[in-house]
Amino acid sequence: MNLCLHELRIRNAVPGDAVQLAAWWNDGAVMAHAGFPLGLGVTPEAVERQIAAESDERRRTLIIEYGPRPIGEMSYRDRSGGTAEIGVKICEAAFQDKGLGRVLLSLFIRELFAMGYEKIVLDTNRDNLRARHVYEMLGFRKLRVHVDSWKDQLGRPQSSVDYELLPADFRDLSAGREP
Repeated sequence: MNLCLHELRIRNAVPGDAVQLAAWWNDGAVMAHAGFPLGLGVTPEAVERQIAAESDERRRTLIIEYGPRPIGEMSYRDRSGGTAEIGVKICEAAFQDKGLGRVLLSLFIRELFAMGYEKIVLDTNRDNLRARHVYEMLGFRKLRVHVDSWKDQLGRPQSSVDYELLPADFRDLSAGREP
């Protein structure tokens, strides 16, 4: 995948991205919303092996860039039956709350539907109100809420929300947008 709009780019992660991805994934501030306030504890070598094993048909880790600078990551995995499960994080705090998420997700979703996926699913922490707002603006439909269904690394109960998006419900928020 290699998608561009103005200064934004979404591209396949390559082995050279492993150090940056490991740094983000090990940063508790970046990963707290996903239930990992202590980070994942992953090595760059493990991330490099993961990237090497990926393919467009099964799973792909993607890098988000603003100009030449990596600012976050996305991923998708094939869940079969025409369904893709996605994840997204703008990891660099200076690029959050700028409206980039809705543009990036629009580009990403449009490409996944063009690749033949008929449904896109995701889950997010119930307390991640910013992300939930963006997902709902894009047309994602809330399927269910799992209340206190798991505990984070510090033993705190967490709740999550499952969403799905069908092509007919997708509202592309990238058209005419200058990030």
